[in-house]
Amino acid sequence: MLHVINKLAIFAPGFEKARFLEYSALTNKIAMFKYWLISFGLLVGSISLWTSCGGEQATQTVDGWQILFNGKDLTGWSRLNGDAEYTVEDGVIVGTAKPNSPNTFLATDRKYSDFALEFEVKIDTFINSGVQFRSNSTDYMGGKVHGYQVEIDASSRAWSGGIYDESRRGWLFPMGLNEAGGRAYKPQGWNKIYVEAIGPEIKTWVNGKPAAFLIDEMTLNGFIALQIHSIERAELNGRKIRWRNIRLKENPERRDGKFPFVFNTAANQLSEAEVALGWISLFDGHNTNHWRGVFQENFPAKGWTSNDGELSLQAATNANDRAGDLVTRDEFAHFDLQLEFNLSRGANSGVKYFVTEEYKESPGFGIGLEYQILDDSEHPDAKEGINGNRTLGSLYDLIPADKPERFVRPPGEWNHVRIVVMPNNTVQHWLNQIKVLEYKRGSQSFNNLVSESKYKDYKNFGLAKQGHILLQDHGDQVKFRSIKIKTL
Repeated sequence: MLHVINKLAIFAPGFEKARFLEYSALTNKIAMFKYWLISFGLLVGSISLWTSCGGEQATQTVDGWQILFNGKDLTGWSRLNGDAEYTVEDGVIVGTAKPNSPNTFLATDRKYSDFALEFEVKIDTFINSGVQFRSNSTDYMGGKVHGYQVEIDASSRAWSGGIYDESRRGWLFPMGLNEAGGRAYKPQGWNKIYVEAIGPEIKTWVNGKPAAFLIDEMTLNGFIALQIHSIERAELNGRKIRWRNIRLKENPERRDGKFPFVFNTAANQLSEAEVALGWISLFDGHNTNHWRGVFQENFPAKGWTSNDGELSLQAATNANDRAGDLVTRDEFAHFDLQLEFNLSRGANSGVKYFVTEEYKESPGFGIGLEYQILDDSEHPDAKEGINGNRTLGSLYDLIPADKPERFVRPPGEWNHVRIVVMPNNTVQHWLNQIKVLEYKRGSQSFNNLVSESKYKDYKNFGLAKQGHILLQDHGDQVKFRSIKIKTL
């Protein structure tokens, strides 16, 4: 450039030497600035291309995202538990199902706390997979990988995006809670899954659609791991799972998303997200202001207590010693109700709804539609009624619950109840996040069932426009907590 300027100084009429010197100095500054930019760019590039990961492997970083898979080999990953194979083909991690192998995991060598994780996945038909996060392999259960897993489900069940607790508690957020989110998964193609874990709040998206929203603080740190699920059928040998574009950003900003349901495992707590959706607490672990004895003005003086975050009923020594049922002071018409119960062995209880207290022939005990709470294995009532319509989760004496046994927790453990009454009078019973029955109040089939039940002589049974929620005293010890309701 200086050569060109010298030419101008010689041949251009009126070109002043001072202007030439000024311009020459400017070009020198520009050259130095370019050199500084190039040097700084190389430095920044070297920092952003390779950042140390706790003294282990180097991880490429682009725009704040750590690239967990380099597209060439499995540097930074280790296989755990099983012996199914992971390979790299055309920039894709390929997992191959193998008979006689337990669940096999390919885990990052580094652990993460708060992050956003994004990846693409494609899975062959008839097999199942998932991606672990905040997971660990310790002395717990002999070194088995355990922790949260975002489900990859190409079956008609469509639970992709759901949250499973591997080797611990099982399903925490199955996608029956948000069917639209699970069905955003495309069984035959590539799918983008996004996981956000910030503090106890865990959210997932499937192809951009909000899927699961779980609040749980059991584990706040752990590795990421790709799962090859164990297989039992020989014809599934060799089926493939493929992952690509795996990246993670630590301490991310929260992503916006409209989630229709939030499941909170924290006892007696309402999160900001639940309050925003309209949930209110009917028992916060302390006060009993929302409750009174049925046909009474006040909370019972005996039998029912509020201690240690639990609304508890003590077992009665005889029928005359029973405290009686509890009912809410308010009445509800269309609602979403959640609570947890813990039964003593062999116990019987229930949650009733649309209780109006108009049937006064049973003082101390209310009449209404009942979500049966029962120890099916030891209480004789499980074998009464018709086709199991007096078992746990059933609409008592009317409709049996269709519940997989794996979703039933035994006496002494907490079980989660959800009762949904929609504005069109469709009613759902849920047990531990699984829908176990559905019916419509006032339908011909409902009326037919009532006419053949123990309620046949109660006029307009179950058809009240609104009513109280009731916790039943059946003479056995039972505990309740985390009682919350949302008006629909």
